[in-house]
Amino acid sequence: MATVNLSDYQPLEINDADSFRIGIVVSEWNDFVTFNLRDGALETLIKEGVKEENIRIFDVPGAYELNYASMQLCKEREYDAVIAIGCVIRGETPHFEYVCSAVAQGIKDCNILTDTPTIFCLLTDDHKEQSIARSGGSLGNKGVEAAVTALKMIDFKRKLSRKKGNIGFGN
Repeated sequence: MATVNLSDYQPLEINDADSFRIGIVVSEWNDFVTFNLRDGALETLIKEGVKEENIRIFDVPGAYELNYASMQLCKEREYDAVIAIGCVIRGETPHFEYVCSAVAQGIKDCNILTDTPTIFCLLTDDHKEQSIARSGGSLGNKGVEAAVTALKMIDFKRKLSRKKGNIGFGN
């Protein structure tokens, strides 16, 4: 179990974040966790300069459906990044492993098969207390991390396209 606040980050210095368009797909299953993750992501995106009207939130029934919804948003090419938010808490059956593995593979596929960065924000915890600690509790909010990752990946992609062919574009 992590023992530090997972949401600590230095404010980003992305000049054109106000033009970023971001889709957020949120699982309604375990909404006591996922809605906190969504709120952390949304708050961070706005704080970092993304216009609220450029952020669209889509609810899906469960974590397994994150793949389909995320892929559809990626295919639309309307969003600069997609954040997939969910929470699967281990139970007494192998269901946990199947769902977690499938979602991880699906989000990986979005990243490989489309040109849209898709951010994996699926909590895969052993019990409810771990999920609460990572969704605004004592260990911060992984939704904040997902938002920061989305912003950094959009910035990376834009820098890459502007400096295509140049080495050392990260400066």
